[in-house]
Amino acid sequence: MTALTTAWRSAGRSETGKVRPRNEDAFLDCPQQGLWAVADGMGGHRNGALASRLAVERLAELPDAGDLAARLLAVRQCLHRLNRQLSQALTITANCPEPIMGTTVVALLMEDDRAACVWAGDSRCYLWRRGRLYQLSRDHSLLQQLLDAGQLSPAQAAAHPGAHALTRAIGASEGLQLDVLEFSVQPGDALLLASDGLYQSLSPDALGAALSLPSAGLVLSRLFDAALDGPARDNLSAVVIRP
Repeated sequence: MTALTTAWRSAGRSETGKVRPRNEDAFLDCPQQGLWAVADGMGGHRNGALASRLAVERLAELPDAGDLAARLLAVRQCLHRLNRQLSQALTITANCPEPIMGTTVVALLMEDDRAACVWAGDSRCYLWRRGRLYQLSRDHSLLQQLLDAGQLSPAQAAAHPGAHALTRAIGASEGLQLDVLEFSVQPGDALLLASDGLYQSLSPDALGAALSLPSAGLVLSRLFDAALDGPARDNLSAVVIRP
């Protein structure tokens, strides 16, 4: 295990929120492996919870041997295998009342001063660096597509009835395209993996203010206190990683 990986500290938390009867989110917090993830299940309570749990469990089973490139390849292969399993599971189940079993996933790998983010769906990865908040991942959603195409203003796109529909997710279709971003880590950085239930509850300023706190535990407390002080209509999950 590399020196920087063991120097990073992290914490994760997941809450059901105030409206949903069950938590369909899951998270992975493995600083000793330099691996973290957040997954947000879809397809009804049973299917969504199972899909997100399988995602983090399969990632947790991966060996931590090899360099960042080898580990990144293993993560991608793992998610593709799970996608095939989930997309095929419901096609062989007769009279299935819930025709979807899928999950968003955002995963973060670290080695020395290098990191890689892998994702499908709208769970996000944020970077807090020198007093500024950066969204590293790009949502796979109809809202993002509408914005990218320039067809609607941000306000119009957000009001679109299908704006938050996902365009990619693990298990949503037989084919899966993962996005990957590799970047360098700097001293003082803080990283946040979050499900949409959490980041949609808070403004970018509130996210940044929390990430400026000196420990991962304090960051999580600030984020969840603020989110649960609001409507909290969705499940809330986050993992915070910082030195």
